[in-house]
Amino acid sequence: MATILKIKGLQVNYGGIQAVKNVDMEVKTGDLVTLIGANGAGKTTTMKAIAGLKPYSVGDIEYMGASIKGIPTHELLKRGLAMVPEGRGIFARMSIIENMQMGAYLRDDLHGVKRDIERMFGFFPRLEERKLQFAGTLSGGEQQMLAMARAIISKPKLLLLDEPSMGLSPIMVEKIFEVVREVSREGITVLLVEQNARLALQAASRGYVMESGTVTMSGDASKMLDDPKVRAAYLGE
Repeated sequence: MATILKIKGLQVNYGGIQAVKNVDMEVKTGDLVTLIGANGAGKTTTMKAIAGLKPYSVGDIEYMGASIKGIPTHELLKRGLAMVPEGRGIFARMSIIENMQMGAYLRDDLHGVKRDIERMFGFFPRLEERKLQFAGTLSGGEQQMLAMARAIISKPKLLLLDEPSMGLSPIMVEKIFEVVREVSREGITVLLVEQNARLALQAASRGYVMESGTVTMSGDASKMLDDPKVRAAYLGE
């Protein structure tokens, strides 16, 4: 399997603090990879660096075999790299359907876009019920659904998901993970940052553990679920 994302010796400073220190990571095409760790471990900073939202001082990030250092986020989106940030980033003063259409603004296959919007409504019936409402009137869980739907409609090659289950009810969390698994099965490569380590490792094929800005463990996700250190630190056992 080809490598779609390769991080080499990444260092990122955040407010005068070295938030990410010499990180190496690799994501294969078609994989669902999760990055877990405590709050402040550097996970979101790493995701922002990949997405072009945070400049990095040392190291490099390669996407589809080429360095993406200094390339702005909108250019990366054109190349198929999409991110659903923590906090969702929906367009509050636009309707649900308009938000979804914004996800497709780089596409010119109108029939395909319509089909994909209908498919997202199949995943998230609540969004279809409210498709003409302003997105800002939705609950947190519904906004998360919309942010994911919009990103998927852009037909990314690599989808970055930063804390998709944060603040959601258990039922909503299960729904979000159902969609994450379905998207992965359809061939979209997913890199997932998630505080619910158990669900993340159950969904993923490979995992990385980040502590104090450094990757301290990596490997097969199912094996990490059984690792005593992971169980003690992140699974509450």
